[in-house]
Amino acid sequence: MRCDSLVRCERNPSGCAISGIFNKNGKRIDGTKIIKSIALMHDRSNGLGGGFAAYGIYPKYKDLYAFHIMFDDELGKERLEEHLGEHFVVEKDEKIPTAKTASIKNAPLLWRYFVKVDGSCLDGKPEDDYVVEQVMEINSKFPGAYISSSGKNMGGFKGVGYPEDIAKFFKLDGYKAYLWTAHGRFPTNTPGWWGGAHPIALLDWSVVHNGEISSYGINKRYLEMFGYKLELLTDTEVIAYLFDLLVRRHKLPIEIATGALAPPFWKDIDRMPAAKKKAYEAIRMVYGSALMNGPFSIIVGCNRGVIGLNDRIKLRPMIAATKDDFLYMSSEEAGIRIIEPDPDEVWAPKAGTPVIGLLEEDAE
Repeated sequence: MRCDSLVRCERNPSGCAISGIFNKNGKRIDGTKIIKSIALMHDRSNGLGGGFAAYGIYPKYKDLYAFHIMFDDELGKERLEEHLGEHFVVEKDEKIPTAKTASIKNAPLLWRYFVKVDGSCLDGKPEDDYVVEQVMEINSKFPGAYISSSGKNMGGFKGVGYPEDIAKFFKLDGYKAYLWTAHGRFPTNTPGWWGGAHPIALLDWSVVHNGEISSYGINKRYLEMFGYKLELLTDTEVIAYLFDLLVRRHKLPIEIATGALAPPFWKDIDRMPAAKKKAYEAIRMVYGSALMNGPFSIIVGCNRGVIGLNDRIKLRPMIAATKDDFLYMSSEEAGIRIIEPDPDEVWAPKAGTPVIGLLEEDAE
């Protein structure tokens, strides 16, 4: 299932498409609109990766971790199921429904498990930390098995193909979610394989990404200090894990976390009012190894909402829009207008300035 090499004959540094739809009141919509949005940007990808993240799709099992797992074969599945049975309480497992799609070839076995943690396994550690450790253990030490998403009441659906074909393959028009994100991939520096397609996910974090993280090596070594294992052959992996580290584990507000990942330049910090300047100096000194260099635009999903972020000089495109209680983000304005032709507001977020949409407190 994993690919260790890739012959690349061309480079398109502006490739990849991202799109997102979020409803702040928790209203769930089917996958029709997100599929239409990402399909419009077909030419930004090359068929080597497409995928979607969807939140709110498992209300019946909303308190359980939903593990979406790819297997090379039945043997790998049997081995992992034995491990899952020893480390989790498996409430339900089933094959992920798919449809025969002519353009999707060599799909792995796709299964989902709804699990909870037996408190006796925790040994005093937080439940989410235990799940992260298990996901890292499985993805690094179980050949032929890969957990592609592991959050509660959400799931990642991805593979090798154009995103509209991946959507048809996973029958995403049959799911309903309050947050959808989508990705059309044009890999340039990393392999095109099922696990490396976006979204890259951990717990309820998911990331779709256009660009290149040139600081990958520094970010990777920094994350490894905190026990993260980076095995997926894609630079996008560091983004998901950095959000998990800074927001979930270090309890930073999202605005502060994005200020660490895509901070102002020192020359701009020097011009800030004294209190703000002191705060950003501290962020840059404490989290210098978390700074992400290189051109990128990303949409990050979580159970609380969605975050859009560009690199510090906006080398990749991103457009945002609102309509009533919906927030839209896309690589192109056309990707928004094809599903919402009359938005209330449309804007191009500034470099390094996050667009944050959070669920209302009384959201269903």
